[in-house]
Amino acid sequence: MILEKYSSKKRAIKTITLITDLVVIGGGLSGVCAAITAARSGLKVALLQDRPVLGGNASSEVRLWSLGATSHMGNNNRWSREGGLINEILLENLKRNKEGNPLIFDTVLLEKVYEEKNITLLLNTAVYEAEKGADEKIKSVTGFCSQNSTKYIATAPLFCDASGDGIVAFLVGASFRMGAETREEFDEGFAPNIEDYGNLLGHSLYFYTKDLGKPVSYTAPSFAIKNAEELPRIKNYQLGDHGCKLWWVEHGGRLDTVHQSEDIKFELWRVVYGIWDYVKNSGKFPEAENLTLEWVGTIPGKRESRRFEGDFMLSQKDIVEQRDYYDAVAFGGWAMDLHPADGIYSELNSCTQWHGKGVYSIPYRCYYSKNIDNLFLAGRIISATHVAFGSSRVMLTCAHGAQAVGKAAAICIEEGLMPSDIASKEKIEKLQLALNRDGQSIPRLSLEDTDDLVAKAHIEASTTLEFKGFSPVDDWQTLKFGLAQMLPLKANETYSFECEVDASEATILGLQLKSSSACTHFTPDIIVDQKEIKLIQGKQKITFTTTKTQMQDHYSFFCLMKNEKVKVRLSDERITGLMTVENKINKAVSNFGRQDPPSDINVDSFEFWTPERRPKGKNIALQMTKALPVFGVDNLKNGNVRPNSNGNTNAWAAKIEDKKPRLVFNWKEKVNIKTITLFFDCDYDHALETTLMGHPEDSIPFVVADYQVKDGSGNILKQVKGNYQAINTIELEKAISTDKLIFEFVKKEAHIPVAVFKVSAYN
Repeated sequence: MILEKYSSKKRAIKTITLITDLVVIGGGLSGVCAAITAARSGLKVALLQDRPVLGGNASSEVRLWSLGATSHMGNNNRWSREGGLINEILLENLKRNKEGNPLIFDTVLLEKVYEEKNITLLLNTAVYEAEKGADEKIKSVTGFCSQNSTKYIATAPLFCDASGDGIVAFLVGASFRMGAETREEFDEGFAPNIEDYGNLLGHSLYFYTKDLGKPVSYTAPSFAIKNAEELPRIKNYQLGDHGCKLWWVEHGGRLDTVHQSEDIKFELWRVVYGIWDYVKNSGKFPEAENLTLEWVGTIPGKRESRRFEGDFMLSQKDIVEQRDYYDAVAFGGWAMDLHPADGIYSELNSCTQWHGKGVYSIPYRCYYSKNIDNLFLAGRIISATHVAFGSSRVMLTCAHGAQAVGKAAAICIEEGLMPSDIASKEKIEKLQLALNRDGQSIPRLSLEDTDDLVAKAHIEASTTLEFKGFSPVDDWQTLKFGLAQMLPLKANETYSFECEVDASEATILGLQLKSSSACTHFTPDIIVDQKEIKLIQGKQKITFTTTKTQMQDHYSFFCLMKNEKVKVRLSDERITGLMTVENKINKAVSNFGRQDPPSDINVDSFEFWTPERRPKGKNIALQMTKALPVFGVDNLKNGNVRPNSNGNTNAWAAKIEDKKPRLVFNWKEKVNIKTITLFFDCDYDHALETTLMGHPEDSIPFVVADYQVKDGSGNILKQVKGNYQAINTIELEKAISTDKLIFEFVKKEAHIPVAVFKVSAYN
């Protein structure tokens, strides 16, 4: 029993002081990735999150699916899923949670943090105070945990604000922007008309429904709106839609999205319960008779508030032109996606999305404050204009950049530097190399890794695939849309393609070979050669032999143009770095087959050629007279861990009939090896949405599940079974001295050859 007598003095709250290397404020995907990356690099990290769960907008409190450059596979950004730690998290979630349960995703994130002994996690702890010294450095931040009535004072030489609203950056006086710039400031044609369109993107609130199998009545609370049928966006509602499919239930873009956030939330509650009253009681939705509300969000998904200024500010032209900078550390690829500020009450389209032709890189200089010396920025508050923010704000893009922050913090602590010091050309390559070793895949960046022993090895393979075509099966696809086989072709060479079609009547089929105008994207915006073929009724083989050649090595597109009278024969074979795409529509990301923006907004017009998700999206059963030698063992040395637009698969692949593929790495002299890393194909083109949307598999079928590693004497160094991750790092108990490494893989997928992107070995 505790009995404490009255005291005339004010009691002090329990206070705990934490001394760490890095304090991360905010436990969304960005804060989680920054904290884990830093902790794995040896730093002591404090992670302060003001909510009871991790994940931010991706958590079960909000239930928004996380997405990034893949854009629901609805744009031309091939093989663009974010790499490194966030990809590890997505693959883990796929294994456990392919149905997309947001509660399970909570546990995936919590486990990842829990397993890092270098992280002190403080949930339900809201930072409200920051102390700054005269030297423009933060000394400490103070937070309060409402659940254990404890005040925490966290001190460190480095801080990362990933809080969404930038609470710490704001408190210490860092320069920021809130709202839209004019067109003139950054020459951004897409900058909105503020009077009509507004300054900010609003909040959204989601709800789930459930079928109880019997009639359910509903009485709306008194605060619910009574005129839901008059909402301009009510036409977007479809019975059965729930969760983040209701993103258009948005409000607050003309309010202060920081200080009026609770007012915005209450208005969204009024709207949500009013919409449900309309659905249940208007008589216009008889199918809803057995439905009940299962869940309504208690905090809204916030899109935009403050954006803080770094030494570089990302803008529209960086996205549209895929500009590359010396200090690129991350990439984005979501559309420039702006919403009318009046949200649910707006007569305007729910959003306006304009895509770039490919992914764009994000400079490191966007990820730290230009005013506060020891402050990193992560998440949606990074240095970007309102227009560029429309793309960079999405969660996987934010998380990808946060990994760069975590790794940069480790270098700062190791070398006694401040964040801006890493931006020097002398230091940035160290950061970039460290990130790419972790699978970051910084676009169009090639760095020599002089410590990787594999660079000096001679590699032998049991077999190597030389691609000449796909084996046919009795499966045919009607050309409701143009269908293209993507192939890595060489400049100044001609090719011959043969495939089988079935015409319902005599018709003319258009064939094209398309390529891209630049090596920065996969958009087929150039017709290299074309031909029309007269078809008779029935099955027949057709041949397209090119007479013109493309100007550069590049992924190109053998296209069968739209003709609903024609079917083309398919194959069950799927091979790393090869895929089909269609000139189809994906309204979810404003893809109507092509985009033609207004001429004055400085955005490109082009066609969309996008993939179908498995089990669809099969390859064309085409044959080629000339083999494509694109899967050689030298690809294992080039440092890339996914296909890129300059026409490289970047993978070694065994022949499809090779059931026990083998790689042997030979050195002329013995080398000392302590760490071995393998990079497998996890289909970076597949969008791994975290919640609501399900997936056909619980692991990516291209990933090698079972294998073993041996030394030159045949000793087994590591045996792996049931792998589903893209990156496998093997830490040996002690370094070995050997002149040979042997990798023996088990082929499990009948129609998929074993493939590996990269193998690294370090002392």
